[in-house]
Amino acid sequence: MKAIVSKLLRQANLLFFADELRFYIHKNRNKNRNQAFRLQHPDFRFPPDYLIYESFNMSYESYYKSGKSAAQSFVDIYIKYGDEKNPKILDWGCGPARVVRHIPALIQDSRVYGTDYNKDSIQWNKKNIENIDFNLNELKASLPYESEFFDFIYGISIFTHLSEKMHYDWKNELTRVLKKGGILLLSMQGNSFKTILTKNEIKEFEKGNIVVRGKVKEGHRTYSAFHPDRYVQELFADYDVLEHRESFSNNGKQEQDMWVLCKK
Repeated sequence: MKAIVSKLLRQANLLFFADELRFYIHKNRNKNRNQAFRLQHPDFRFPPDYLIYESFNMSYESYYKSGKSAAQSFVDIYIKYGDEKNPKILDWGCGPARVVRHIPALIQDSRVYGTDYNKDSIQWNKKNIENIDFNLNELKASLPYESEFFDFIYGISIFTHLSEKMHYDWKNELTRVLKKGGILLLSMQGNSFKTILTKNEIKEFEKGNIVVRGKVKEGHRTYSAFHPDRYVQELFADYDVLEHRESFSNNGKQEQDMWVLCKK
């Protein structure tokens, strides 16, 4: 039913407005909890509400705790597979710094960078987050870094909001700025998301084809792409797959797959 409603809203060009309405509903629903959590963490700088919602959800507690947890998990993965002791690390699609703000404290002598196409997020990050070099990129696959610059790049739910052409463009650009032997960590909407696809979408997915729901601004949270395993493996054929953690629906909520790749 959700897939059908989503399709109808896209066709009527109403999906963005429906999502904006959803934001206000969730903001009101979480108002008291968010105020209480802010009071418990007076020294922590929270981004504006819509930036939090657009990149994650409308819970201050989730923004804070999930960001710290994800940062620790990513650093652990880099330490497991990476070689460089003073790594250059890029959060590709950093949003309002939910994860990247915690990275410098977790890995000593690292140089940490964040890039995103949302100018409001980058402006807020530059004013409020220290020890990280933030860059505003365009949707076009172009980054202002030297070739083979980074030891570790991660992108959480970024390919999930791009067209198929941009998958190839950004894959090539990330490969350009990643060192040989560097680690690339990505999250994708894999098999667990088949439960929210339409019958025709499932047929394409099971053929190994990417499924893209567009008709909204590319890059926005309402623009959605779904990734069969075979598609990801073919897209990153010039990488070694170090880990593929497939996630499944948990109490009706889908979780994204995680791919840990090494540039050959």
